[in-house]
Amino acid sequence: MFARMTLFEIDTVRISLDDALEQFKELIVPEARKQEGYEGVYVMRTPEGKGVIMSLWASEEAAAAGVTSGYYAEQLAKFEQLAKFMTLFQAPPGREHYEVVFAEAPGTARA
Repeated sequence: MFARMTLFEIDTVRISLDDALEQFKELIVPEARKQEGYEGVYVMRTPEGKGVIMSLWASEEAAAAGVTSGYYAEQLAKFEQLAKFMTLFQAPPGREHYEVVFAEAPGTARA
């Protein structure tokens, strides 16, 4: 399994964190589910609007394909379209790729 990490910072003066999350779930998640090798996503944030999106992929190739195919840029463009009406990002999102070498999903840990 591989993870693609996207670092972000939301302008919380212009959009609430909950509204930004709803936009993500409505605009991005359905498209992610259509991508070959997609295995899930975690979104983590601070109350100040900083955060990270960790998308999980079956292989390194699947994780990279979203970038090379233009899928990643298309998803960012959706938020840029909203930016015509409001500023969502305080800084451009960053992106990193990692191999997941250990994972314990909620509900699977044993005491």
